Amino acid sequence: MGRNPTTLGRVVWLAAGAAVLARFPGLLWPLRPDEAGFLLVARSWQPEPDSVYGHYWVDRPPFIIWLMRATDALVGPYAHRAVGALASALLVLAAGAAAREMAWRAGIVDPVAVRRLAGWVAVAAAALVSHAAIEPVAAKGELFGIPLALASCWLALRSVRRVSAGDAFAAGLLAMSAVGFKQSIVGGVVFGVVLLAGSLVSRQLTRAAALRCGAAAAAGAAVPVLVVVGWAAGTGVGLKALWYASVGFRSDASRVIAELDDQGAPKRVLLLVLVFVGAGMLLVLLLFLARVRSLLRQDAVPVVAILAMLTVDLVGVAVSGSYWRPYLLVLIPGLVLALAALGAHDQLRLSRRRSASVAVAFVVASSVLSMVAWTWVWAAGRVPVGVRTGQAIAEAARPGDRVLVYGGRAEVQWASGARSPYPYLWSLPMRTLDPDLEDLRSVLTGNDPPTWFVQSIHVSSWMELGPVESSLIRKYQFVRTACDRYRIYHLNTVEPVDVDVDCSSPWRTIWGR
Repeated sequence: MGRNPTTLGRVVWLAAGAAVLARFPGLLWPLRPDEAGFLLVARSWQPEPDSVYGHYWVDRPPFIIWLMRATDALVGPYAHRAVGALASALLVLAAGAAAREMAWRAGIVDPVAVRRLAGWVAVAAAALVSHAAIEPVAAKGELFGIPLALASCWLALRSVRRVSAGDAFAAGLLAMSAVGFKQSIVGGVVFGVVLLAGSLVSRQLTRAAALRCGAAAAAGAAVPVLVVVGWAAGTGVGLKALWYASVGFRSDASRVIAELDDQGAPKRVLLLVLVFVGAGMLLVLLLFLARVRSLLRQDAVPVVAILAMLTVDLVGVAVSGSYWRPYLLVLIPGLVLALAALGAHDQLRLSRRRSASVAVAFVVASSVLSMVAWTWVWAAGRVPVGVRTGQAIAEAARPGDRVLVYGGRAEVQWASGARSPYPYLWSLPMRTLDPDLEDLRSVLTGNDPPTWFVQSIHVSSWMELGPVESSLIRKYQFVRTACDRYRIYHLNTVEPVDVDVDCSSPWRTIWGR
């Protein structure tokens, strides 16, 4: 392995490669709803003064749409998943680097012991980011953002060790860039702020050094913000519209979620908790908390920063209101740092227990079993009903037909290949910004209604809205129910209309249906 203490070691690089390979389910399944929605927004992107994206509306900063637009233009609609695989590898490398910093900070001087700790933490990071029960297929904001958040934590640790304004600048830049991909990924910002403040209070940094690093970090964090604001000014997008789409919408949406009669929420909460436990995340958290007093005595500043980061991230998941499993990805950077702290504690032999080893073994075993189970289910045959429905409409449609999918399910819209006259591809923006469905009514009952109207009738999730008012679809005739899931309507016509939805053929790869 070599004796250079600055190298990560072979195990870290092997774990990064394994994380890339573990994204292979992305080659075996069509676009998920969020991915399809982001691509639809990217392909129709026309900024306007009162709209960040133009025709379609989404509550995200431009970072994710920029990425989807670029990868789609360069390679095709699935290229962002390759970027997601690369992001997984970068997360693992950042985990190894952060673990190395934690080891040095704890006073571990043996290069072999440092590389051993970095290797095991990297293996655990690879297992967590690849866990099939969380999200093995789609590449979205969480997957793109968490490597940046963890890398920012590594650079923050290095900046206070080296008193480096350059590292602090890069840490701030990456931490705020992570927020640009998903607004809830604030852990890097929290960790950096607490680490710097704690280093000043504990006199590990002088006031001058803390001010220099803090100013550099703030300058780095300002860069992504200034880039987005500059882009908005250059394209004519109003700052009020940019702020609402990126930040303000979340408070309105939270009120809407709180008022919903969401019968599917308890089931999603239970599933989220089961995955949190089964993936080993709870185990890492409990082991860290069980050892926290000893860790605080050893080196309180990074431990307090990790606690703050985990607290904020856990609260973010708890108050999300939606409780989707990919939200658990946001917890990975904080858990990786907690595992690094535990591992450093073990390396110093301050405890006879080897908590880090137990946690790594559990996480890896769980991840491997989950991937085997996912592959077995895929091999047995799974039908992507939404995509098959959209494909069937595409085959039956005529040039110029438009399709409106009620309440979200952007993969149906994407597979249909047709444009929607309605701006809301997701259910939450529709509920929040068109609560009385007046915009939907004007589209469906106006002078130029869409040719096709699709309604999901699944009742296990709040995203599916139940029967529409008959007055909204008085211009439409019912065609059929696709796979007991989607009700398909067509504008009234004297000619017979039908769609043939394939509800039996499993999906095999992204290249062949």
